[in-house]
Amino acid sequence: MSRWSIYLMSLLILSFSCSDKQQSQATTDPSLPNIVYIFADDLGYGDLGCFGATDIKTPYLDQLAEGGIKFTEFYSASPVCSPSRAGLLTGRIPQRMGINSVFFPESFTGMSPEEITIAELLKERGYATGIVGKWHLGHREVFLPLQQGFDSYFGIPYSNDMRSVVYMRDNEVVEDSVDQRYTVKKYAEESLKFIEANQKRPFFLYLAHNMPHVPLYVSEDFDGSSERGLYGDVIQEIDWSVGQVFQKLRELQLLENTLIVFSSDNGPWLVMEDHGGSAGILREGKQFTFEGGVRVPTLAYWEGKIPEGTVSSAPAAQVDWFPTIAAITASSLPTDREIDGKDLSSVLLGTGSREGDDFLFFDGEELQGYRKGNYKLKLPYPGFEGTRWKKAVAAHDTLLINLKQDPGEQNNLYGEQKEKAKELFAEMERAYEALGELPPSLKVGSPQDGSHFDYLNTKKEGLKTESP
Repeated sequence: MSRWSIYLMSLLILSFSCSDKQQSQATTDPSLPNIVYIFADDLGYGDLGCFGATDIKTPYLDQLAEGGIKFTEFYSASPVCSPSRAGLLTGRIPQRMGINSVFFPESFTGMSPEEITIAELLKERGYATGIVGKWHLGHREVFLPLQQGFDSYFGIPYSNDMRSVVYMRDNEVVEDSVDQRYTVKKYAEESLKFIEANQKRPFFLYLAHNMPHVPLYVSEDFDGSSERGLYGDVIQEIDWSVGQVFQKLRELQLLENTLIVFSSDNGPWLVMEDHGGSAGILREGKQFTFEGGVRVPTLAYWEGKIPEGTVSSAPAAQVDWFPTIAAITASSLPTDREIDGKDLSSVLLGTGSREGDDFLFFDGEELQGYRKGNYKLKLPYPGFEGTRWKKAVAAHDTLLINLKQDPGEQNNLYGEQKEKAKELFAEMERAYEALGELPPSLKVGSPQDGSHFDYLNTKKEGLKTESP
């Protein structure tokens, strides 16, 4: 072998050695925190002990609140499911993506793979990324989690009340007969496996429970365990699952290097009555832009980093987690698109406040309200008569609410403070126009064509008429 060949081989060996060393450093860098984000579905503001519930026991979630931070004015990205999840994962309001409704098993659309998710952000930093639970951003393969930055997926790809409830693993259906009594436990088991497998490297676990979205199911261990019927039993089992994750992190000595967040995608589905949760002191629930539909119980815990027992009453939002996670992991934010969220890292660490205090409230494509500081302006609403899937709500004129004094939105100040209302109208218009042109809503389905049945019914009626 020539001297030149030996030199080239030495360089090649050195290159591989450096590459391996860099990879090893990336996967064991203690400055990169693990992220565990736990999302409940349709959980109400009044459904946790730390948020005032007395008939549901949530000791593990209460422990997160006592040892970390409780956000009392935290907003979801939408009063319904799919848009809220899109906002969380991208840091962008769902209207920028045309995601203004929920996806169904018959939907051929989903969140565009061109969107950048928290998972994709963190993979650039060497993270293992896994999702366990509900996805609901499109179940065609092109839209599934593995095409959106996640290394692994296990769960039900949409809501648990929809047709064809299945368990998927990665891109494949692995079980088409799901016993939902054990779904919370199954998700806990899968989450613990993911943590065990990735304990030696930074990881992002997104644990998205399908419940307490109806239909409600609970394992035998929690059946009858609460003072609020089946709904309370489900919450207590979800609390148990949070405890399982917490204890596993403690067992592996990862708590000091793990940010745990718990929240809900939107408010409670009140039309489901005792199976639909409680908004506590707030007005209305899911599907509406009153506080009960969009203000969600939110907790964050990071041992040794977040001061214990912190309560933040300043407004913040689900879209804020994208830039916050980018900040604490030294990840670069995308520069080719608008990011609507604001960095909460100084709020978490007790060193500062969130930038900005204004929020737009949408119901699908429709702008329905605006918050600036303590005041919320709600535009006139024609009312809704009610169906079995959406609660009846009375019509109202323009509402002006001081949320610090009246979180239940009962005292309309519009007549007394019209100048304040005019000021908020103008600011709302500026904020809305600043969004620029928004895309049309993605089509999530179309009505079934039943004209053949109409024909048969008409034919039968005609025969009845002709008979003597």
